Amino acid sequence: MKIFKEIFARCWALWGLVTFVSTFLIFIAPALFSYLIKNEQKSQQLFISVSRIWMRIWLTLIGCPLRIKGRQYFSPNKNYVVVFNHNSLLDVPLSAPFVPGLNKTIAKTSFSKIPLFGLFYKKGSVLVDRTNEKSRRQSFEEMKKVLAKGMHMCIYPEGTRNRSNLLIKPFFDGAFKLAVETKKDIIPCLIIGTSTAMPIRKKFYLFPTPLELVFLPPVSCNEMSTKELNKKVYDIIFDEYSKRLNY
Repeated sequence: MKIFKEIFARCWALWGLVTFVSTFLIFIAPALFSYLIKNEQKSQQLFISVSRIWMRIWLTLIGCPLRIKGRQYFSPNKNYVVVFNHNSLLDVPLSAPFVPGLNKTIAKTSFSKIPLFGLFYKKGSVLVDRTNEKSRRQSFEEMKKVLAKGMHMCIYPEGTRNRSNLLIKPFFDGAFKLAVETKKDIIPCLIIGTSTAMPIRKKFYLFPTPLELVFLPPVSCNEMSTKELNKKVYDIIFDEYSKRLNY
């Protein structure tokens, strides 16, 4: 039975790739039209709206329906640093499009070099080369600007996808330093199901799996150091993720 599942998942991954590319080619034009809109708020709103429609269609086509919980924790006229656990490439299409409100995501520069897709990728991202100290400093300042414009800043504090044997890797300080310096609350978010749909240790593998985004109550950074905030948010995400997975 296991071998049939493996064969199916490889075939389904091909279907996933074909439908991703084909739907992308349909939605790329309206998404890139956002570059022509001078008002940054309206530009980003159009981009996110198109991205959300695209991802809803694609996730349905690949048998990975998405359920979202906790939208009520986003207060109107307030923006946040939103942090996610990170287990799979499939996390990326979930984070920005389905966060309530305008937002950008910290993202590595390598994907921005892909022809055509790179233009789409850059529109929704603050790019960083993690191997370059200057790039890291510049991206931190850019994230401050995103928050100053009233948008949410989305970050994976594990840094990269979790390839360890830990449920969640220790968090880097960047997201929490950003929250402390800008005095923005943090909203933790659990991404559930992507590690089953697209396991990190299996190449070219996709299995239909229900997915969940679970937003948790905001965490205030008031009177907290970066390290204290890091630990508090890590413990919240770890405990909630453990309960949901019966870990």
